[in-house]
Amino acid sequence: MGGRTGTLLLLLLLMQYMVIPLTANDDFNGLLSVQDELKNTPNWKGSADPCDNWEGIRCNNLRVTSLILTSMNLMGTLSSEISQLSELQTLDLSYNKNITGQLPSSIGNLMNLINLNLIGCSFSGSIPDTIGNLQRLTILSLNNNSFRGRIPTSIGRLSNLYWLDLAENQLDGPLPVSDGNTPGLDMLVKANHSLHL
Repeated sequence: MGGRTGTLLLLLLLMQYMVIPLTANDDFNGLLSVQDELKNTPNWKGSADPCDNWEGIRCNNLRVTSLILTSMNLMGTLSSEISQLSELQTLDLSYNKNITGQLPSSIGNLMNLINLNLIGCSFSGSIPDTIGNLQRLTILSLNNNSFRGRIPTSIGRLSNLYWLDLAENQLDGPLPVSDGNTPGLDMLVKANHSLHL
């Protein structure tokens, strides 16, 4: 019996000094991928658990629900692994002029996203069509970037959208209008007075 008690005490002592991440593994790995791709992210090494006061991170029930890293002089590209943050509701990387490259199409896998704010970055290429998968989205602010090409018709499927700002990009072509087969911006009835193109 003495051996078991000693082992149990040793185990309890070790657990007291170990930090075990409680946050979902996908969330943890997704955040590490974001950190690998974006330089100047906050030092998240103080704790092994993102839900334990990591700067810019908010959690609910041990899942990352908010990633807000505005005006931090971040540099690099947004990792496609951002999609691992499956419970993410708010993504705000605004005013980081040195975030470049394309917005990954995997952004469309963030099905719980409500607010997507990427104002004043330097994203380029086309706005991914997968953005139309974000059915819970209420705010979509992609203004002051370098997006090119046409506005995706899929944005017309975002029936909860009340704020759409795509101004100050290099978008061209006609505004998408629904025609019975494809959606268009005219379907955004909640965004009547909040379209900035």
